Amino acid sequence: MKIENIPQDIGGLANANMKELCYGVDKDGNYTTKLSNGWNVKTLALNKSLELIDERVADLKQQCLAGKISPIPYYMELNRMDLMVLSGYMNKWQWVIKRHFKPSVFKKLSNATLLKYAETFKIDVNQLKDIAL
Repeated sequence: MKIENIPQDIGGLANANMKELCYGVDKDGNYTTKLSNGWNVKTLALNKSLELIDERVADLKQQCLAGKISPIPYYMELNRMDLMVLSGYMNKWQWVIKRHFKPSVFKKLSNATLLKYAETFKIDVNQLKDIAL
């Protein structure tokens, strides 16, 4: 993109008095940088992805309240984590974390494991056990 074509749309960054560093090609064909206020297309795409995450969080909460899954996948999605990230924080294999998604297995977890999950999600153990709190 040419440096003069870098978008300067009013977006989420402008609301926070921030600018984004973008790269473009100057008149001599060299890459250079320029600050941008934002780009509407990027803002729309980011907002849509956040809406989809919020929908998944709401769906997982309903599944948890219905007893179909444990609170682990709900808090994982709420904290924008995937299985690989959570298994890294927990220092456990991904298949072990997946197994904890089952309510019957979750109920049998040790207090130490529940505490580690709670610390990872930055909540207390009571919140982890009962998402309705």
